[in-house]
Amino acid sequence: MNRQTSAAQHGADAATGISWLALFTSLGTLVCCALPIVLVTLGLGAAVAALTSTFPFLITLSQHKGWVFAVSGVLLAVSAWLTWGPRGRRCPADPARAAACARARRWNRRVLAAGIGIWAIGAFAAFALYPLARWWDTL
Repeated sequence: MNRQTSAAQHGADAATGISWLALFTSLGTLVCCALPIVLVTLGLGAAVAALTSTFPFLITLSQHKGWVFAVSGVLLAVSAWLTWGPRGRRCPADPARAAACARARRWNRRVLAAGIGIWAIGAFAAFALYPLARWWDTL
């Protein structure tokens, strides 16, 4: 394996790892911040109480939701740069490895798109839903 192929493989592995990490951190934004708000909005406050008593770390995460969203947003941005940036477009010249690289790039894009979508839903629920509901009640 030559040096260029090794560098391309390492770049694909890094993009894959960061894409999955970004997906899981964006799922964390849903669990910590969006899920409790949606449950309370639907009148399921007892479910939120049971959830936070079972998983007390959710309270800490929701108290620091700005940091949670910032860290997951940075990870999503790095993942997007690794996926769609100049290094994310390179694949080896070998046909078998090029096919595997193209398959990995497709999955990276899917995982990244899912992470961005989940992050956007979580951000809307955590930062905009309550002010919108209060504004709607004043109309």
